[in-house]
Amino acid sequence: MDLFGTVDIYTLMFLLASGFIAAFIDAAVGGGGLISLPALMMTGMPPQFALGTNKMASVMGSLTSTLSFLCSGKINFALVKYLFPIDFIGSVLGVYTVQLIPPNFLKPLVVVMLVLVTIYTFFKKDWGSESTYGGMTKRVAILSGLAAFAFGFYDGFFGPGTGSFLIFSFLLIGFDFVVAAGNAKALNFASNIAAVLSFGYLGLINYSYGITMGISMVFGAMAGSRVAITKGAAYVRPMFITMSVVLIGKQLWDVLK
Repeated sequence: MDLFGTVDIYTLMFLLASGFIAAFIDAAVGGGGLISLPALMMTGMPPQFALGTNKMASVMGSLTSTLSFLCSGKINFALVKYLFPIDFIGSVLGVYTVQLIPPNFLKPLVVVMLVLVTIYTFFKKDWGSESTYGGMTKRVAILSGLAAFAFGFYDGFFGPGTGSFLIFSFLLIGFDFVVAAGNAKALNFASNIAAVLSFGYLGLINYSYGITMGISMVFGAMAGSRVAITKGAAYVRPMFITMSVVLIGKQLWDVLK
């Protein structure tokens, strides 16, 4: 496959539009891969190249949204700086594992996990509206470290729902929805960098398509993170539940199909 080929005007417009929409959603609550990955596959790209190219584009969007949340004080840097390398290592291992083991067996488990996350979040009406995070403790260090490694590995190995699972993990230890989303984007950035380096080493990235979509993702991430930061939990919570339901539907469809 030509990794540096030209992009025709129709494909260009399609990639720019889908990249912007995907990054806008992903910046706030995750789930942007539901749009960007199928969009790349619709261009006729083989699945493994689509996965690598999607990570190439996503790393540009996740960097932008991470910086937006960080500059607005919506990332707990004291915690995230320890979790970042753990997530990175998990993602590298996930990318190399997926070359050996097909990830299809995970789909039913992902559906169950997303259903539980969505139900819990829906019925906890005021959950995430205010921060109850009490600082670094041994319990927080262990739980957050395990979550960072597990979901970093999962993002490199399979991916769908990573943002939702990370946000849920940060909510469990007391962060409000917006800071949980900011922390999640920082770790998403770590796993995306690791995945890009790994997929690039394996020669599974179409850079022409990836950079094209990534440019629009920068602007989509800027818009999405700004809306999430200014609107707060009242905006992020219902959007989180909506995207979780969409993710459930997509994964359930894949399982039944």
